[in-house]
Amino acid sequence: MHDEVRDEGPLGEDGFDVGPLEEELRQAAAILDPVPAHLRQLAVEAFALHDLDARIAEVTFDSVVDAIPVRGATDTPRMLTFRAGEVTIDVELTAQGLMGQVLPPRQARIEVLGGPQTAVPLDADAMGRFTGDAPASGPFALRLRAGGEVVVTEWLRA
Repeated sequence: MHDEVRDEGPLGEDGFDVGPLEEELRQAAAILDPVPAHLRQLAVEAFALHDLDARIAEVTFDSVVDAIPVRGATDTPRMLTFRAGEVTIDVELTAQGLMGQVLPPRQARIEVLGGPQTAVPLDADAMGRFTGDAPASGPFALRLRAGGEVVVTEWLRA
């Protein structure tokens, strides 16, 4: 006798096909707690900017999370450090703009990403230093191009 092969959905621990239940829960969530349109758009824009050849630079320091606050200090700049292998990008964000340095020092092209159409180009000098007059707002990331190397930082909210 020939056994019939059945395409089953994901199985729970008890062997029960949870596919239909999962689909019902997805539909209920879409109706009762939909993803906000602006958040969906940000996700699409972030994916559209994804560079498959780029190395991802992870945040290793964020003064909002890692620094000890100073009493009475106002308008303190946000300090960020990103690292991808041997490449480090230090960034200081203020209300007036941003400045930073690529280490080890090198000339590079830096793009401040804020969406698919809003890349602001900056040039790093021979010491790896760069500045930008436009403050980062909303979700942003940095893309560094030096020679054939491309490094993209994690996306953060300014």
